[in-house]
Amino acid sequence: MSAVELERIAALLQNIHEAIERAVPPKAVEADLAGADAFVWHASPVPHLQPVLKVNRVDLSLLKGIDRNRDMILENTRRFSKRLPANNALLWGARGMGKSSLVKACHAQVNGERSSDLAPLKLIEIAREDIETLPVLMNILRGREEQCILFCDDLSFDTGDTAYKSLKAVLDGGIEGRPDNVIFYATSNRRHLMPRDMIENERSTSISPSESVQEKVSLSDRFGLWIGFHNCSQGDYLDMVKGYVSEYGISVDADELRAKALEWATTRGSRSGRVAWQFIQELAGEKGVRLG
Repeated sequence: MSAVELERIAALLQNIHEAIERAVPPKAVEADLAGADAFVWHASPVPHLQPVLKVNRVDLSLLKGIDRNRDMILENTRRFSKRLPANNALLWGARGMGKSSLVKACHAQVNGERSSDLAPLKLIEIAREDIETLPVLMNILRGREEQCILFCDDLSFDTGDTAYKSLKAVLDGGIEGRPDNVIFYATSNRRHLMPRDMIENERSTSISPSESVQEKVSLSDRFGLWIGFHNCSQGDYLDMVKGYVSEYGISVDADELRAKALEWATTRGSRSGRVAWQFIQELAGEKGVRLG
């Protein structure tokens, strides 16, 4: 047998091997949820939950200017941790206003309040790109003792993206129903999770525009809680800055702090929790103070 024929056979066997792998995906690794309070879902190459030993989050008390939103998510999370009825939640709106920080802070707060007779509360982050594998993750978590918050940060869908159909089925529960021990929290800059031009395009090109648009917009209706975040006022921004200064023991004159904080916001063209935190990092470095 010639070298060319051997190469052709090897290539054919490789193609067959890859086709079998696609047809029969690898079995998910059994989850050890006792190992941590937070996890990241990895859908490939072997589906598994990676424990996060130190979650990147801030204390709930440091989130200023979003008191009503804080109370809504905190109460919903408390109910869920007690196995009481609770809603999937969509946190949408202005960038940098603490949407994802609020989810992580509420998880920590409720876990800290939990009595010994309640099930552990786990936070599981799933990437936007892995939304189509949600059913696999649901099956892993179904029937577990732990209560699990599935969290997708910066969720949105673009033109031609069909993954939203998988999410709709998961939020509705499908024929099996959503597991009692699972709830879904998502953050997005878009109220309906899709760009306006995508919705307008459906109106202009669809045979039945109202039905086609409704199918896409109705995705956000699957979330029982819609919680809007808006740009903060100057007062709220300064309160955020002062809260961080107090928390980390940064010694700075009040007038100097105000002037520098406002100048920082002006140079960035916005005021938000993220801008406040970036300013604190700059200030702490200038003053020689370590954070964390």
